[in-house]
Amino acid sequence: MTKTTSAWPEALERLQHDRLAVHAGGGRKATQRQHDKGRLTARERVAALVDPGTPFDELMTFAGWDMYADAGGCPGGGVVTGIGTVAGRPWMIIANDATVKAGAFFPITAKKVIRAQTIAFENRLPVMYLVDSAGVYLPMQDEIFPDQDDFGRVFYLNARMSAAGIPQISAIMGNCVAGGAYLPVMSDTLVMTEGSGLYLAGPALVRAAIGQVVDSEELGGAGMHAAIAGTVDYREPDDEAALRRLRKLADLYARGRQAGFAGQRRAPLPPAGARTPQDVVSVDGSAPYDVRDLVHALTDADPDGGSSFQEFKAEYGETVVCGFARLGGYPVALVANQRTVIRKKLKATGVPGLNTRIEVGGVIYGDSADKAARFVLEANQAGVPLVFLSDVTGFMVGRDSEHEGIIRRGAKLVNAISNSVVPRLTVITGGSFGAGHYAMNGKAFSPRFIFAWPSARYAVMSGNAAAKTLLDIQLAALKRAGHEPDDDELQRLYGEVKAKYDSELDPRYAAARLWVDDLVTPAETRDRLIRALDACAQNPEQDALRLGVFQV
Repeated sequence: MTKTTSAWPEALERLQHDRLAVHAGGGRKATQRQHDKGRLTARERVAALVDPGTPFDELMTFAGWDMYADAGGCPGGGVVTGIGTVAGRPWMIIANDATVKAGAFFPITAKKVIRAQTIAFENRLPVMYLVDSAGVYLPMQDEIFPDQDDFGRVFYLNARMSAAGIPQISAIMGNCVAGGAYLPVMSDTLVMTEGSGLYLAGPALVRAAIGQVVDSEELGGAGMHAAIAGTVDYREPDDEAALRRLRKLADLYARGRQAGFAGQRRAPLPPAGARTPQDVVSVDGSAPYDVRDLVHALTDADPDGGSSFQEFKAEYGETVVCGFARLGGYPVALVANQRTVIRKKLKATGVPGLNTRIEVGGVIYGDSADKAARFVLEANQAGVPLVFLSDVTGFMVGRDSEHEGIIRRGAKLVNAISNSVVPRLTVITGGSFGAGHYAMNGKAFSPRFIFAWPSARYAVMSGNAAAKTLLDIQLAALKRAGHEPDDDELQRLYGEVKAKYDSELDPRYAAARLWVDDLVTPAETRDRLIRALDACAQNPEQDALRLGVFQV
């Protein structure tokens, strides 16, 4: 086993273990309670809904990871989201997990549903909602209910997607109460199973509010909504029948046009690279590597032999590698951080022997920022999706870099990415630190999809540097208070600061807060990117490129 791959098995085993923990939802007892009601769990419903033999690309699996401990946790954010093929077409599926607090909405639940809707909206993906929720988790209502990107945003996006002609189908397969009742009713089509309940206020609240005594079925059962209120379009006896109905309805919807880049798709070829992605990148980021090897491991071979990768300005700005390739037959434009040490040729200065300098891999220098900005515009001109492979330490600092205009040149790259109109996807394979994270199409720049490997480390700066900075701040505060710590206390304080910061560097910490759309393994990356491009291809609309004030 090579040095690069030797630590990967442990990291991948841990990821698989943690995935299974999330998939267990609220646990065996909660699952049994769901079955005792004659209902399937959220994951069982999704498995029965998607076409047999096709993958379900789960998104935001680790939402809520290690959060809400005082409330007993919220595995998966209490909702399962992802893209699956139904009747031969990709659909965004959003399924409440009733084994987790009866499917109640925590703050992260609302954010997860909103992110899933946003992905669907941006890519014009039709949506299916499998509703089984007790509504807002009341002890945290102040963090769920009021703000622009809280619970109400779900219904706003409901309405906006409907106006944009994006199909939405809902099935009520359990509880659907209070404000959550608007979500399925605002869909194109509504299916409801026997034994489910749909009402703004349940029987207990109705009795408390107006003194009326009424049972659940009379108040908001499937029979009442189908025959009296007329809210429900299809009434089904159980989950299995409702899921069959959803599949039949999905098969009726017309297909729209696809994105222009999809018309340039060719028959996909397996990668030409002799090494796998896991062979190339070390899990701890300690080993330098040539990112071209990673590009070759992910992208298609060329029909004439070798790799399909065509490198752009290969000899200029070498700490960022750019170029065109095919991925699953689709044309793509890649921007990747080079992780080797580079000897850069310098302009003639008249100083004998001063012809080269050493540049550190993972750092963005002025010329690499220029090149990447220019390439982003080239991709937009070609109408080709951008794929960023991010393993970045940050922008170069120091006197020479400032004199070379690193801020101005970095701003140019940020401008180009911000205003880019082609689909943009990001995979964080290693470090993603500081402004370098932004320059590599980070979360703040609205990538269509952003994935991370278990090796990803995501923060404003690396662990050692941050721990020293935070420790200096703590020491200054202690000294102002008249306390001078000894060596043992200094070591203890450093250990505490470092441990806390390292826990925040873990990619699960980012995934828990939806800073990435999912954690994927190196081996899964190629297929996940191809299917993400399949999703992006569903949106034929592309705005005109406008840059505003552009630094030169």
